[in-house]
Amino acid sequence: MSGLVELCGREAEAGAIAALLAGARRGESALLVLRGEPGIGKTALLDHAVAAAGDLRLLRGTGVESEAELPFSGLEMVLRPALGCLPALRAPQRAALEAAFGLGSGSGADPMLVGLAVLSLLAEHADKDGLLCVVDDAQWLDRASRDALLFAARRLRAEGVVMLFAARDGEGSFPAPGLPELRVSGLRPEAAAALLDRHPLPPALRFRLLAEAQGNPLALLELPVALGAEPTAAFAPGALPMTSRLQLTFHGQVSRIPEASQTLLLVAAADDGGDLAAILRAAASLGAGVEDLLPAERAGLIVRGGPEDALRFRHPLIRAAVYQRAPLAHRLAVHRALAAALDGPEHADRRAWHLAAAATGPDEEAATALEHAAVRARERSGYEAAAAACERAARLSADPEARARREAMAAEAALETGDLERAGDLARRAGARAGGVPAVRARLAQVQALAEFWKGSYPAAHQRLLDGAALITGADPAAPTGGADPAVSTGGADPAVSTGGGDPAVSTGGGDPAQAAELLIQALHTAWYLGERQLAATLDRLSALPLADTDPLAPIARFLVHLLNTGGSQPPPSLGETLDAVRRRGEAPDQALMILCGAALARGQDADAYLLANALAAGHRARGSAGRLPTVLFFTVEGEVFTGRHLDALTTATEALGLARDTGQQQWVSQFSSVLAYLDAARGDEDACGRHAEAGLAGAAAGAISPGAPWAHWSLGLLDLGLGRAEAALSRFERLAREPMRHHICATRSTPDLVESAVRVGAPERAAEPLARFERWAESVRQPWADALVLRCRGLLGADEQAEQSYAAALKLHDQDSRPVEYARTALLYGEWLRRARRKAEARGLLNGALEVFDRLGMAPWAERARGELTATGAQDQGARAGGGAAAVLTPQELQIVRLAAQGLSNRDIAAQLFLSHRTVGFHLYKAYPKLGVASRGELKDLAVTLGL
Repeated sequence: MSGLVELCGREAEAGAIAALLAGARRGESALLVLRGEPGIGKTALLDHAVAAAGDLRLLRGTGVESEAELPFSGLEMVLRPALGCLPALRAPQRAALEAAFGLGSGSGADPMLVGLAVLSLLAEHADKDGLLCVVDDAQWLDRASRDALLFAARRLRAEGVVMLFAARDGEGSFPAPGLPELRVSGLRPEAAAALLDRHPLPPALRFRLLAEAQGNPLALLELPVALGAEPTAAFAPGALPMTSRLQLTFHGQVSRIPEASQTLLLVAAADDGGDLAAILRAAASLGAGVEDLLPAERAGLIVRGGPEDALRFRHPLIRAAVYQRAPLAHRLAVHRALAAALDGPEHADRRAWHLAAAATGPDEEAATALEHAAVRARERSGYEAAAAACERAARLSADPEARARREAMAAEAALETGDLERAGDLARRAGARAGGVPAVRARLAQVQALAEFWKGSYPAAHQRLLDGAALITGADPAAPTGGADPAVSTGGADPAVSTGGGDPAVSTGGGDPAQAAELLIQALHTAWYLGERQLAATLDRLSALPLADTDPLAPIARFLVHLLNTGGSQPPPSLGETLDAVRRRGEAPDQALMILCGAALARGQDADAYLLANALAAGHRARGSAGRLPTVLFFTVEGEVFTGRHLDALTTATEALGLARDTGQQQWVSQFSSVLAYLDAARGDEDACGRHAEAGLAGAAAGAISPGAPWAHWSLGLLDLGLGRAEAALSRFERLAREPMRHHICATRSTPDLVESAVRVGAPERAAEPLARFERWAESVRQPWADALVLRCRGLLGADEQAEQSYAAALKLHDQDSRPVEYARTALLYGEWLRRARRKAEARGLLNGALEVFDRLGMAPWAERARGELTATGAQDQGARAGGGAAAVLTPQELQIVRLAAQGLSNRDIAAQLFLSHRTVGFHLYKAYPKLGVASRGELKDLAVTLGL
């Protein structure tokens, strides 16, 4: 009954929780964040949920303020009862979680792998019974625990797991953007009165307390107790916020117990992990013992319990009152005592923080201990804890060089957490102290550049990378690098491995050319969003580096410097040969390989780029690197779009967009939204295309376009072209053909669309310059499909005989199987030309072939156009044909899971690849079977060929 009284007036909140628990019993998963001020009743709601959970399994934990800098301390507390399920996890996930908890060695794995392991562990522990996981005071979870739990929460689907977080109000206290929240506010007057009436009070005082408590349940329960102890206590209306007033109330209770008991409480407040043995050891050095616990327990200030007889404050505000109102000298003495008491290796991190809290000036012992704690945190993927430890260690350092080194470590760790402002600030401070060590200053410039890049400040990021490379090479980052127009560069020579001559503005000093090359290769990425001039200048700098021929980056540089070349008699470098050369020399950084992948697409080597992208993606999936996967999946999806595999592209883009959102990567949210807009445009879905394009265009920073802008403009232009709005389409494509977008891959590939639009509006002269540029590009990449597109454009622009010759030659070069869309569009244009030339019989065959492709891929506007042309030839209208076969009825995620299942992968294998739980995989297969007309997994393999799996 007492629980029901505590929830007086919380019918709506209790109803919401009951609905989530009922869903868990049906195998559905859900998440809810309860937010509100201290004492508002969040813990009571969690207690109610636990009581109502019944037969559901339970995991419960509470954020501990003093452990907020100890990586994965909160996660370990929450998951401890579920660790028996660890053997069921796949090896990489199990190893990541063991390393996070200090149960095994770690090497800084992708933090998202820990989150995936948490998701799998929750699904395992839920079993068939379902699971309730509650976390109180979530605002005090360490960052590593918070990120892992929220990643898992965002990927929950069909595990029967409910996760409830309770967090205090306040911006940034427990950020969970996009997740469902329930704000817990004060009780209604009638409910507040019912709760207060548990303590008989005079009417005047009762009325006053109801007014001052403002519906806060803790105030309604505690203020009468304080008045009972001190009847003359004054409560001036509005004099203090309710939290402060409650702290004063609790401190009044603390001040009435013996001094030794107060000392023991202060020790517990300074290290509120609840480790009774450590608390008593530290308290003993300050003159307090176990017998001094009794007065505090009698006063209801502390409680003991749990498997380890942990010591806890009855409410966090009691701890805050004890610690914050203690004299500074007492607090320092308590931290020194705790540091001495926590002398075992298992307590090294806690000891380091107590040493730091006890320091009143530079303290090398504390700084060294914190630096070692940071190293351990990084090994366990606890980058936020590592950043905090290094930053505090830097402040405690007397030696300027040691301070700069520790600030640099803090900056790099902060960057890993995504705390961009903090990373940039730390890097600037460290750079000011780094003196004349170019390599360290270049490292810091790279941190600042990446922070700027992820904030969308591409010009600033680009300049930082150039500055960093110049620090190493001794070059002038502001010096000009040549004035040739990269659009018409002849590119005959191979300048990638210079021997020291050439432009003095980019000649190297005595630094490490390989480190400079890494920075400049990253600078190609930032330059990509700025414009062709910046890209060409960066390539010039890269080409001048004297890389050793044995360096794995040398073959990559040789390939990259041809990125903008559109002439020369030599064939372009081969991606396959480049990768072979890299492997013979060792290993190249993934970042360099990903940029190489994009460069290969820009040079028309789609098939090889797709193979490399898939290989990189497979590696990230195997390592559980969810955070890095969206980058490489973008190159995968580009290859799928360019080769007309729209269903594959939809599957890839949908998965990658979900991952980008779940990992907070706005750049890739923009990019994949725009790719989805393109697929919407191909289908003629105007509303969806508009929504996705708008998301792709959002977030443009000063001096740069949004990451998804080129694809968004191509998408909107393609939509207009498909729907017959040629003038609007031409305006879109012309925008793509100008700076700062004309060098982008999709801008180049959209040129045939521009030509078609210009012809349709009767202004072929508007296509002249873009087509000339496209022709130079096609000549330089030497790909038959590119030559076919040039011939299609010439067919659109040519007179009768020339047009027919061009169209016929284009069809011979097109590969109908590997690039069906481009074949179909050329066949449509040629068929239209033949129909206008009154050669209707010849036109029908081409138009029928085009229609089959458009219908199969669901490209409704293009299918309707082909169908209209067929009708004009006298063919009977057979109506629209359903496209995609049985696979078209599957959602993108169902299709992806069915494909993997058809390859023989188990549910657990599929889950690991797609960063889901195995129960979610099973749920999607269960939904897919009836859509495909199969009854079991064994039948999927037989359907693989039929469904195009």
